[in-house]
Amino acid sequence: MLAVLAFPAAPQGKNAGSGMRLGVSYGGISTFGVMAEWFDDTHAVELAVGTWSFHEVSVSAVYKEYFFGSRVRPFVGGGLWVVAAFPPQERTGLALVLRAPVGAEWSFVDDHSVGVALNVNRALAVRRTDPDDDLPLVGRIVPLPEIYYRLTP
Repeated sequence: MLAVLAFPAAPQGKNAGSGMRLGVSYGGISTFGVMAEWFDDTHAVELAVGTWSFHEVSVSAVYKEYFFGSRVRPFVGGGLWVVAAFPPQERTGLALVLRAPVGAEWSFVDDHSVGVALNVNRALAVRRTDPDDDLPLVGRIVPLPEIYYRLTP
């Protein structure tokens, strides 16, 4: 605990100003991803791009709201996630997903942050890679955990 208190942190709370943060993620919308976040005080817009196995691409845009102005900041958000799969010798598969991340972030040294999120997802539309597969969407809520690192340049 004393080691944490020794490092000053600039919280992204009220009066945090505006700017951009860059980061990497593991889990959530992809196995590995990169992200950019534009913030203004407690409001932020995040754009993330990632992949699971380099045969598909995931792109997500999310609005986030951070709470409190401390080193640990909880957040909630909402947005859309698009996945495009490119299997060999099949048509391109597409999915449009509603995404709602809920999590917390810890600013531990100046402009460095780590965070965890549980992305609550629900498919809105799907184009499967197999044209004969016309099963309807189940409408199930799918939680996907995520960890990330962010840097404010």
